[in-house]
Amino acid sequence: MDTVRLGRTDLQVSRICHGTWQFGGDWGAIDEPAAIAAIRHAREHGVTFFDTAQGYGFGTAERLLGHALDGDLRGVVIATKGGLRMDGDDLVRDSSPAWLRQGVESSLRALGTDHIDLYQVHWPDPRTPLAVTAQALQDLVAEGLIRHVGVSNFDTDQLRAFPGVETIQPPYHLFRRDVEADVLPYAADRDLGVLIYGPLAHGLLGGALDEHTTFPGDDWRSHSPDFAGPAYHRNLEAVAELRRYAGCLGITIGQLAVAWVLSHPSVHVAIVGARDPLHLEESLEAAELTLGPDDLAEIDRIMTGTTPLTGPCPEGM
Repeated sequence: MDTVRLGRTDLQVSRICHGTWQFGGDWGAIDEPAAIAAIRHAREHGVTFFDTAQGYGFGTAERLLGHALDGDLRGVVIATKGGLRMDGDDLVRDSSPAWLRQGVESSLRALGTDHIDLYQVHWPDPRTPLAVTAQALQDLVAEGLIRHVGVSNFDTDQLRAFPGVETIQPPYHLFRRDVEADVLPYAADRDLGVLIYGPLAHGLLGGALDEHTTFPGDDWRSHSPDFAGPAYHRNLEAVAELRRYAGCLGITIGQLAVAWVLSHPSVHVAIVGARDPLHLEESLEAAELTLGPDDLAEIDRIMTGTTPLTGPCPEGM
């Protein structure tokens, strides 16, 4: 697979990053042997970039990733995220220096490594000044525990207030395009690495959902308004039309969705979470596809009148 330099960092990474959110418990029961096999399958097929987070099961996903890589990190770039913690039954944001340091140390143990290539603040914390968080991460860089600093789910005002940021991880897919207005241009102007999450719109663009689909109670989509009601059914109509158009191009709707995300000139990497090796291989092939101007115009036409998805936030998980 072709690789790309991640913004102004020195990280050379595959354009498809294997994400591990689905291994943290928010998407239902975890099949650990299958999860480990999926990670190893990704590596065998050219994926060199893996993204995880302390908050994905608070060690569960990171341990699975570390187990799957089994200490062999040659040519592998690992990104993780911190700044979330449990307060009783509530998931809360905490990017204080003390919690970030504890998070980094916990992630290092779970991953089985002595440094993290890219450490990202998972969500902005309104109670901790951004400059304080940024300085805490620079201190961890100076100690050699992390190499590069990124953020996730930040807007442009928050990015401006965060010195030393090198990458941004926003949600971006056909049903969520708000970052096109400001975050992506800001990142391009400052050569920030952009790794987007959710290119398949949390399964909506995967091709397997319909109006009869139900989700288990421990899957966050079971209580999300994005996956129920009239707006969801209208979006499914657009998905059906996208599937037909993808078929005319000789590709799957999932490949169309990933290729569309990667067609944006500001996007370096698409994070794809796959439990099924077949789905992963489809995404890898999508990284090699090129959508022309006519394709992009037709996709825009199909998406006219659809309802944007908001996606989950810590307070809603």
